[in-house]
Amino acid sequence: MTVALWIAAASLFAAAWLVLYRMVRGPTPLDRIVAADVMVAIMIAGVGIYTVVAGNATGLPILLALSLVGFTGSVGVARLIASSRSVRRAFDRRQAMDAEDTDDS
Repeated sequence: MTVALWIAAASLFAAAWLVLYRMVRGPTPLDRIVAADVMVAIMIAGVGIYTVVAGNATGLPILLALSLVGFTGSVGVARLIASSRSVRRAFDRRQAMDAEDTDDS
């Protein structure tokens, strides 16, 4: 079981470095936001490994808080993206209607 824990910890460490690279070099802000969400998931997995190794439940409230932060962050980003698209669509529709009104006059 010790080997499995070391492999899991090494995998999480490698994943954290790759995600950190994406956070720094991400070409768009959305890439950086998704990388931050993945980093929260990696932290959740790391706290889970700690809880298994320690054999106690001290990490469970931390897991709960991190999962809440990850969920609310994902929902917030999704709503932000959806609202900006709908605002843009409404603005384009309004411009088209204004253009039709000027053509009719």
